[in-house]
Amino acid sequence: MQVYLIDDEEVLRDSLSWLLESRDLECKTFASGEAFLEALPLLPTNVASCIVLDIRMEPMMSGIELFHKLADVRNNWPIIFLSGHGDISLAVTAVKQGAFDFLEKPFADNQLVDRVFEALAFSKSRIAQTVQSEIIRQRLTALSHREVSVMESILNGRSNREAADELEMSVRTVEVHRASLFKKMGVKGAVELINLLQALEV
Repeated sequence: MQVYLIDDEEVLRDSLSWLLESRDLECKTFASGEAFLEALPLLPTNVASCIVLDIRMEPMMSGIELFHKLADVRNNWPIIFLSGHGDISLAVTAVKQGAFDFLEKPFADNQLVDRVFEALAFSKSRIAQTVQSEIIRQRLTALSHREVSVMESILNGRSNREAADELEMSVRTVEVHRASLFKKMGVKGAVELINLLQALEV
């Protein structure tokens, strides 16, 4: 698990990284949003991670600006904002737009650590879901055109006879395609197939 701490105050970076590492969390620090964006392409995407981000980093890129530039990663890497009293409304807006949480300075050490662990657990779950979704998509691409047609009939609640009439196939042909697509999708029946595709949110 990995924490990325982005704050322009060196003292705060040092103290928070020490705090997180004392709880057995790996922490990489960045002095600006620009520095983080430069490093981003080299960071592992399959590791549960979260971002702890100062909302203001003047005169450099603000935390809010960086937040909007991280649309591609923030679904899997939750962002926790650190905000001063005057930035509460900005932080609340960011949470409404998808940030994981915000903590108002000064905050208790345990409060931050607890939220970081919760964010990392969320990240781990999201990454596992992403991996599973990619496996499902790969299985879907292996289906033939006719298997896809039979699958759509199954998802619409058609019986083999109804699917055969709809697709102008024999019942036996529908049964063969049905068995083949179940095998390719790694399921035993229609209910498992439906649940699998719901996990993919298709």
